[in-house]
Order: sequence, then C-alpha cells, then structure tokens
Amino acid sequence: MAEVESDFDAPPGFKAITLAGIGMVARMLEPEDSVDWATLVAGLEPWGEVPDPKLIRVIEVNHTERGITAWLKLARQFGDIETGGDLWAEFLPWGSDGRLRARAKAAPENWNVPSGGYSWEGSDIIIVRRVMLTGWSDDIVAGALNANDMEAAQAELRNAGRVLGHYHTRAMAARTTPPNPSKWNARNQWLEETLQATFIWRAPYSKNQPCTLSLGDVRFSDIATNPNTDVSWLTIGRPRLADALRTHTCEFPAMRDLASLVHDLSRIHHSSRFTSLDQTPLRLALIEGWKSTAPADWASDDAFYAHRGGLAIWEYEQCLLDVLEATSHQSGAPEPAVTTLAYVKAYQKRMFSNRTYGALSIMAAFFGITSLVNTFPPALGEIPIPIACLALSYWLYGVYRRMSPPPERPFTHLGR
Repeated sequence: MAEVESDFDAPPGFKAITLAGIGMVARMLEPEDSVDWATLVAGLEPWGEVPDPKLIRVIEVNHTERGITAWLKLARQFGDIETGGDLWAEFLPWGSDGRLRARAKAAPENWNVPSGGYSWEGSDIIIVRRVMLTGWSDDIVAGALNANDMEAAQAELRNAGRVLGHYHTRAMAARTTPPNPSKWNARNQWLEETLQATFIWRAPYSKNQPCTLSLGDVRFSDIATNPNTDVSWLTIGRPRLADALRTHTCEFPAMRDLASLVHDLSRIHHSSRFTSLDQTPLRLALIEGWKSTAPADWASDDAFYAHRGGLAIWEYEQCLLDVLEATSHQSGAPEPAVTTLAYVKAYQKRMFSNRTYGALSIMAAFFGITSLVNTFPPALGEIPIPIACLALSYWLYGVYRRMSPPPERPFTHLGR
C-alpha cells in the first residue's frame, strides 16, 4: 500500500495518514513528533479515569503492529494507583468499532481493561490502563510445545479457554442480538474478492451464534496469570490492522473470538520448531475449556455444527484476515494461514459429499409422509412402509450430522 493525500481532519498534535492499495484503503491518526503529553491530549475528549496530564511524564515509547504504546510515569501526587504510578497509554491509529468501552464494562473486575482514555469526534484515539505484572499464556504454551509436554500444554489451553468463556458469559448478560448471516457472508465475499481467492465459502450459520460484545481478535498474549495468586484474566486490547482495511459493519458472535484463539494456537504450533505434538488434542483442550464457562447455547453441538458454519468458517475468516494484512504491507505469505486455506476446497468438497445423506434423509421423509397422506386413514397393512421410510429418514439424518467434521480437527488433518 502507498500513502496518498488524506481527505479527513486530524486533532491538534496528530497527523492524518491515508494508505491505499488494490481494493484497500486505511485511514490512520498518528501523533506528531516532539509533542509533549499535555499538548497531545489537550484537544481530545477524556473519558473514564485519566490522570491530570500535567502529572504525566513519558518514560518510553514503543512502536507495535497495532500502534504506539507509551509507558507513562505519574507524579507522586497521583499515588493511589496500585502499580505505583505506572500506566500504559495505547494509541489506536484506526480507532475502534465504538464498543471498546462496553467490552471493558462487561469484563470481570480486576481484568486488564482500559481505565479511561481519550476520544475525538466520537472515535477512541488513546486508551490508558494500569501496568500489570503477569505471566503470559503464549509463552507458557510455546514452552510446553517445544518441550513436547502435552499435559502442561493442555492445562494452559484449558485455562485460556475458561478465561475467554467467562468473558462471554458476562458479555451475554450485557448485550445479545440476533445473528446476522447476510452481513457475515457479505464480509467473507469482500475478503475473497479483494484477495482474488480461488474459493468461496458461504454458510447459513447457527441460530446459536447470536451477536454479542465480541472481542474481535484474541491472542494467547492477551491472557495472563498472576504468578502470586494464580488468578487469570484477559486483556481488552486494540483492534488489529485488518479492522482498518475492512471496517466493521455488523456485530459478531462469541464463536468468532474462539476461532481467533484457536487460530493463534495454530500460529504458535507452527512457530514451535521442536514440537511433535498433534494439534487435535491441543485444540480439543482449548475448546473444552471454553465450553466449561461459556453460555450453554453458544457452546452447544448445534453452534459447532460445521455444516452450518460452526467454528470452521470463522477460522477460515481468520486466515483471510492474516492474508489481508500481509498483502497490505507485502510481508510475504503468512503461515499457517496460507497452508490452511489450501485445504479449504477439500474441506468443502467433503462437506458437500456429506449432503448426499441429508438429501436421502429428505427423500425418505417425503415418501413416508406422502404415503401416509395418500392412504389416510391407512389400513393396518399400509402402515409399515411409511413408518420404515420415516425411520430411515431419521437414521440418515443422524448419519449426516455425525459426518460433520469435529471442531477440534484442523483443516490440514482431512482424512484422519
């Protein structure tokens, strides 16, 4: 992507940046160089708990793939902060979807959520949070994988799943709206067309995947455990670059967050060069952990039913988002996303073949019902055939459902 002339305004102390590529446009706000903190936030609207800008001293500035992170030191007068006066200020170059504060409010107490921040024209520009000492889940999982310690890896994955499921239970109470399959499918269509993909995937989606305050992007680096208390929490963080390239036009289900975490497990597994552990039991541990604390309907077999999208189609979307970001900054083929996408056609072909049993089930039910209607009231000798057809229909439908690929099996494990 190349920088072009910006067509939008920036608040004082910031500069507007617009990047454009084939089918993609990203609009960002970045702080100007050599601007002190008080001047930077003077033109922004504060929300939540933010310290007096005059008491702030910027200790260190780091550039990350999601924007600038600044380490702030507070003067002693603001000493009621438990971390001894240290804060993180995270800049949101492409803003957020407008639900970041609602997510922070829905999260359990003492989680790593923004305590406040600054916005401009209704869009979040900076979020502020306390510095928390933690042991990050991604390091623990990677260490267990490289040591080929299945038990330790599964234990950490179950814990991570439980933490995410706990958030979704709170999110369900805060906000739940009906599923939006048409917009979800339209989003996948845009991704496929923009990336000139050689495959398409549409799904009816399950009614057990309602929209909620989903996190959008969840990584194991967002999940942490206090080494002194063994209490775990999740970080409510910034959106990924893909959200700048394709802004949200709808809400999403909790299943999308789980797919994001499952896909992150694939990333860690791919980068663990010394591991020989199979992904299937690892994924199963993560999914089981999530099921144990997530809302029952959202974690039901119907919600995971692959013939209606299940977890698989959301994992497919995560792979497309990885490719979209890599395409935008020309960083090469992202793995394991590209390898996973190579199996999509085979995965879809298998599910299409499974539909033969679904079609036979419908035909058997049709013949059974038609026979009963045409012979009504049926004689005793006319009952066995339609009953047999209905029984056959029920059996075939059960076979069809059982042939649905289980969520713990990766795309790359077809045929196992």
